[in-house]
Order: sequence, then structure tokens, then C-alpha cells
Amino acid sequence: MTTSTIEHVTDTKAESALRPAPEHRAVSINQRGTALVSKRGIIIGLLFACIIFFLLDIALGSVKIPLKEVVRILLGYEVQNEAWVKIVEYVRVPKAITAVLAGIALSIGGLQMQTLFRNPLAGPSVLGITAGASFGVGVVMLASGTVTTTFAVRQLGIGGSWLIILSAILGAALVLLIVLGISMRIKDNVVLLIIGIMVGNVTISIISIWQYFSEPEQIQDYLIWTFGSLGGVIEDQLWILSITVAAGLVLSFATSKSLNILLLGENYARSLGLSMTKARLMIIAATSILAGSVTGFCGPIGFVGIAVPHLTRSILNTSDHRILIPAASLMGAILMLVCDIIAQLPGSQVTLPINAVTALIGSPVVIWVIMKNRNLKSSF
Repeated sequence: MTTSTIEHVTDTKAESALRPAPEHRAVSINQRGTALVSKRGIIIGLLFACIIFFLLDIALGSVKIPLKEVVRILLGYEVQNEAWVKIVEYVRVPKAITAVLAGIALSIGGLQMQTLFRNPLAGPSVLGITAGASFGVGVVMLASGTVTTTFAVRQLGIGGSWLIILSAILGAALVLLIVLGISMRIKDNVVLLIIGIMVGNVTISIISIWQYFSEPEQIQDYLIWTFGSLGGVIEDQLWILSITVAAGLVLSFATSKSLNILLLGENYARSLGLSMTKARLMIIAATSILAGSVTGFCGPIGFVGIAVPHLTRSILNTSDHRILIPAASLMGAILMLVCDIIAQLPGSQVTLPINAVTALIGSPVVIWVIMKNRNLKSSF
């Protein structure tokens, strides 16, 4: 056998030794397929859970409506009790839809912020984005001479809702751009969080100064608005909220690939040809639209944007945003529906501020996730 023949045989053996055996490749493919089916099963389970809690949110309240009757009303069948029909159609369905939209928007906004800043404690409320949106809304209310969004719409006319949304989005985007600009100079996550909180405090202080020179009725209305409410969104506003959240969600899905690449680090992302400027701007636009629209109509709602992404990662055990975005949307909707059910205090005439309930539920969730996964950095 010649030397060239021996070298050829040796190379062939080396290649076949390095190449995984067919049965090993089959096992690997089967494992990935099983994991994918499992994650799809979890997402389908979350969808069914969301539907169940949606129906429960409509059925429970100061007036308890049988679940069977709720389903009949939603399907358009006749019901003997006309009062139930009016309660469901004009009060509880809009509120439940608002809860779903708010949960989706805040959860996806928080997920994108945590990935963009590579910070497990990032979120719309922590980084001052919610405060920026509140500042934008406050400016509109000051110009219109009132505070609550419903009254502002009446005074400003048909464009009032869009003006509120636009001002909230611009306020959120302004704060987010400031924090993002600082993050390019300061890489320390803790310092970045402190700066985000300080920027948020600046906007809050400006609003506080404005309140000092406002009428007592305006101050009272503004304080009620800051507690957060899902029941104050009227029908016209609900359509606008749905459109803006849908637009933000489409943008978020479009950034899923960029978010996955950002998990590998900025240098590696650039080496793969990712335009960091374009990716950041798209993420900022999506987050500003989502957080700004919800804050404009529902008030500042905290903890959802921080808690839900961690809870979703913990359940699905993945960092793939193509899976996390739909899963976090459903998880956020479920959490907001549960919070709304608790806030209604079923059987009572009292309704708790939604912000108090989200903090009550969201804080233990964050603590539980941190205790369970000591090293949160592994997800970023």
C-alpha cells in the first residue's frame, strides 16, 4: 500500500471518528423534538389557563354571575337576567380585555429590557420608562386642564385618546433613550439601575411640582390614576389600546432574532452582521409603544414587567425569544387577570388598586425565582 493511500485511509477514519454516529444524531434530534413538543404543550396549557381566568374574571365581582351564563352571554344566547348581560358586555368584558392587553404589553416590555440591558432586574417600572410615560400623560393633562384620561378624551375630542397614547410613548422613549445612552458608557448593571431610578425620579419630581400648583380636584384625580385601574378604559380607548399593543407585539416578534443574538454579547452580535443601532431602535420602539400605551390608559403598573419574564424562563427553561415572547404574553395576561380577580374582592363592593395587587403578587414571584435560580446571569 502506497503512502498516499495510507494517508487517505487515515483521513477517512479521522473524519468518521469526528462525525457523530447515526444513532447519536438520532437521539439528539429526538431530544430536541421532545423538548420542542414539551414547550409547545406548555404554551397551549397557558392558552387554556388564560381562557379560564378570562371567564372567571368576568364571572366574579360584586355581582357573581354563574360561569355557564357568562359563556351563554359571550356566545350571544338569550339570558333571562338582562342586568347580567349589561354587566358583562359594558363593564366586565372591556375590563378583562384591558387586563389581557396590559399583561401582554408589560411582560414583553420587561422581557426586551432584560435582554437589551443584560440585566435581570430591568423592567419598565425600574428603569424609569413607566415614569417617563406618566410624565408624557401629565403634560397632556396639564394642557387640557384635567387629569383623568376619560375626561381628557371628552375635552380634547376624538383625537384625545391618540394624543394620550402618543405623549405616553414619547415620554417612555425619551427616558429609555437616556438610559440606553448612559448604558453605553457604564457597563455596571447595578449603577445602571440606580441611574434609571434617578431619571424616573426626575420626571416624577417635575409632575409633583406641577401638582403643587394644581387644584385639589386635579391632585385627587391624578393620585387615583397613579394607583392603576383596568376599569377606566372606555370602548373607544379599548380599540386604540388594542391597536397600539398589537403594533408593539408585531415589532417585538420582529426583534426576536436580534434578541437571541444579543444574548451572545454585543461583540459577537456585530461579528454576525447584526446592526446594533437598528436592533436597539426597534427594541426601544416596541417597548415604548407597549409600556406607553398601557401607562397612558391604565396608569403606572409595576412588577409585572419584572416578574413575568423570570417566571416564564423558569417554567420553559429556555432563553429563545421565539418561544419566550408568546409564552410571556400568555403568562402576563394570566397574571393580570388573577390580579384583577383579587382586586375586585368577589362578593364585596370594594375594589383594590391594581398596583397594590400586582406588587403583592409580583414581589414574592421575583424573590422565589431569585432563590430558586441563584445565578440569574446564566439567562443573559
